[in-house]
Order: sequence, then structure tokens, then C-alpha cells
Amino acid sequence: MSFKDYDKKTFIADVARDFAARRISKRDFMKKMALAGVGFSAFSAGLLGNQRGFRGNLGLIGTEAMAQDASTTQWLKDVGSKFKGTKIRYTSEATPPTVVLDQIKKEFTEPTGIEVEVEIVPLEQVLAKATQDVQGQLGTYDLYYLDQSWVATFAQDTIDPMQYYKDKPDLAMPGFDWDDFSKPLVEGLAMYDGKMVGIPFDIPIFMLMYRKDILEKHGIAVPTTVDEFTAAIKKITEAEKANGMYGTGLQAKSGHYSLNCDWTQMVWNAGGSIFGADKKFKGNDAAGIEGLALYQEWAKNAPPESLNSTWDGQFQMMASGQCALVQSWDEFFPGLDGKDSKVQGLWMPAKPLIGKDLRPKSEVGFGEVPNRAHQGGSVLGLSKYSKNVDAAWVFMQWACSKDVMTRCTLIGGFAPMRLSSFTDPRVNEKAVVGPGTTRHLEMVKWIIDNDMASEPDMPLWAGFSNNEIPVNLGKLLTGQDFGGDPKKCMDTIAAAIDAAVADAGL
Repeated sequence: MSFKDYDKKTFIADVARDFAARRISKRDFMKKMALAGVGFSAFSAGLLGNQRGFRGNLGLIGTEAMAQDASTTQWLKDVGSKFKGTKIRYTSEATPPTVVLDQIKKEFTEPTGIEVEVEIVPLEQVLAKATQDVQGQLGTYDLYYLDQSWVATFAQDTIDPMQYYKDKPDLAMPGFDWDDFSKPLVEGLAMYDGKMVGIPFDIPIFMLMYRKDILEKHGIAVPTTVDEFTAAIKKITEAEKANGMYGTGLQAKSGHYSLNCDWTQMVWNAGGSIFGADKKFKGNDAAGIEGLALYQEWAKNAPPESLNSTWDGQFQMMASGQCALVQSWDEFFPGLDGKDSKVQGLWMPAKPLIGKDLRPKSEVGFGEVPNRAHQGGSVLGLSKYSKNVDAAWVFMQWACSKDVMTRCTLIGGFAPMRLSSFTDPRVNEKAVVGPGTTRHLEMVKWIIDNDMASEPDMPLWAGFSNNEIPVNLGKLLTGQDFGGDPKKCMDTIAAAIDAAVADAGL
């Protein structure tokens, strides 16, 4: 299809609405989005049609430690009250920071008189609403939640926040401190063609987690390498399987992006990549086959329900005491220390596993960055079509300020965007066992600074990571096809992906 005769953004909005109404399948939605040049990070693609789990502690709202700083309230009165009676709108999926902001927005509204409407909807509806808004330059929404893979598409529709801060000194929040944002997150999530499209807002990322009591019981040192991890899970499974515990737990559901995430991490740790510099699929080369074969071995040392589990099922395996070692999303950790958790205080954070030397960026394609830790981030963007842009800008600064982002981290249990949040006394005080724990965040910061990976940046990737790759991997792991041969599985995937990339002219 050519978009010369049919407006691209109208097409995107129409397709997103069709999927939201379930008039088309997820597979068709992905294909049409790819045709329009719109992708999704693998993390976000897995949320299509679903809501993201929240494992923070909203019970902290209203406590003394969560009270707004008096100087912030005064600034909001001084600067924001001139916009009293204004209403601003923001649409987002249920990210932890959005959920928390929706709960504490009265702290902004009371001193400013600015009403804030937060629409929390599934990701495909976020895309439909944002696309329709920019296509017609409607200004219905003042702020946009943007998955990292949408940044290029919406770059021309947002205001550079750093530049606006300089251009509007009368509205500038004192001490906002742009250098306080994690540099890897700014560069990896928010920048496009030299422009800052939005402010980093969310960064779920992989880390290693282990049951210290189980490792101590069996005299196992915390694994640091893939080989050590493999030996450890085999030993634990052999010793504990009769008690209902396995060495690890996986998010290996056939056809779901979660399986794709596990697989890509295995490929990277084996020294491989998803694509080569020639833009050909490389999952079927020697490194790719080695990584997949090892994952098959891991599956033998995981609860059988791993083959039907996404991240939610994996978390439940950890929380119910069914596994002892997992490399997965950092957002799990606060839930494991929850008030009613059966494993409170037993799980510990650690650096991601080290495998073989990583494949150099010069040998991979489509902007892929092989590394030790998967991630799926987003940014908050200020609409250039907003009818209340200054009021929205005041809110955006408040929402992304040091104090609010730190409190959102404490309440929401997610990784901070700001460096100061990692060292804030309130965060350090919660680095103990218990609800709302932050005892994993020191490790998370190290991972962001050193081990953050990026999947291919291409519109077809969302489809591949939800269809061709995990569907065929599922057939291999469940014995439906390929006779247990990882090479046959990967060759099948390679043929399909290389043909699709060629057809798309990428």
C-alpha cells in the first residue's frame, strides 16, 4: 500500500481502533502497523490487549514520607495558579508511574487549580488516541505516553522539553536539573535526530534474582555466568523437585513476546545477535543455535507451567516457592517482598548473567544492541498541538521532578529515571525487607549504566517478536514440531523473517 493517497496517520489510528474493538486479530494489527512503519518494543507489544501488572505499594500515599515538599507546593501556586480552571489531558497504558500520578494528582491540582484527566487504557488505544490527535492536530491530549519505538514517528509532533525549559524561564521549575536524568536512558529512549522528544518515564529491565536460602542450603555460590547458572539450576532441580521446587522458572508461553525476550537474551549471551550487519536473521547461526539449545536445557529444569506462562506466571512461580533462580524483570522484586508474600526477604538481586563475548555493534543490524539485560522503556512527551501547552508544561515538570519521581518510585516499585532518586534518603530507608522495598535499586542502577540491551529498531520487529519467533519456539519446546532440533526451528524462522524483510525493502 502507498500512503501517498491515504494518510499514514489516519491509517494507523483506524487500524489501532479496529484492534481495540477486536475487529482484527493481534497478528493482523502487527502486520498493518509494520506496513505503516510503526513498531513496538517487545515489552510493550506483549501488553497489547492487556493491562500491565502493578506490584507497588499504594498504601504509602498519605504517609509523612510521601508528603509533597513545601517549596514545590509554593512554586505550583506561584506559577501554576495563573492557569486556574484549565483542564489538561494525558493518556497512557497502566505503567507504574502513571498509576501513581493518577493517585497523587490532587497535590498538583489543589495549589494550581489545573484539573488533570488521566486516561489509563490498553496500549493499542493509547496509540489510536495519540495518532488521531496528531493527525488532525486536534490538541485533545496535552501529553503523550510514547513507547520507545514510537519516538521517531511522533518526533515532529512533540516539543523538545529541554529547549522549552530554556525558552520559558518564567515557567521553569527551579532545580529541575536535566543532568540528573540517567544519560543511558536519555540517549536510549528520548533522543531522535538530535531532538529530545520527551522525558524518560519508565524502564523495566532484566536482572538476576535468587533465593538465598536455597542456594545456601545446597552450598551453591550466586552464579555470575551462564554456565554457573545452568549447573546451579540442575543441582537444585535434582535435589528439590520432589518438594515442588525447580531450579528456575521461565516465561516461555508459545506465541507470546515473553518467550521472545527470554530467547533473545540467550542469543546475546551466546555471543550472537538477532540480525547481522547484512540485515539477515542470525538466530540460526552457531551462536544462535547454542543459545536456544541451552534454553531447552533450562526448560527441563523449570516447572512444567513455564511453557504456558508469560511474566505474570513467572512471577507467581517465584512468589509461590516453585523456583530458586530467575533472570527477568526488575519490577517483580517489590512484589516478592509484599506484606502477604510467602517468600518475603528470601529473594536477592544480582547482576545479569555473563555469557560469551558480546557481538560488536558493527556486526549487527537495525540498531540492535546486544547486552546482558533486556529493557522496555518509554517517555512522556509534550504535544505541540496542545491548547493548554503552558499548563501542561507545568504539570510535566512537576510529574518528572526529583521529588515526584522519587515518590513514584517508592510507591510504584519501578526503576527511577533520575540519578538523585537512587540516593534519596527516603529510597535508602526502604532498602530493607518489606512492602515497598527498594533494596534492589542499587543493582538496577548498575544494570542501566552497564548492561542495558536494545532489540532491533524496525517496524517489522513487533510482528516477528510476537508471531514468527515465539510461535515456532513454542512448537519446539512443546514437541509439536522440529523433533527437538533447534537448528530446524531457527532455519524455519530465518526463512520467514528474511523473506518478510526483503519484501518490505528494508
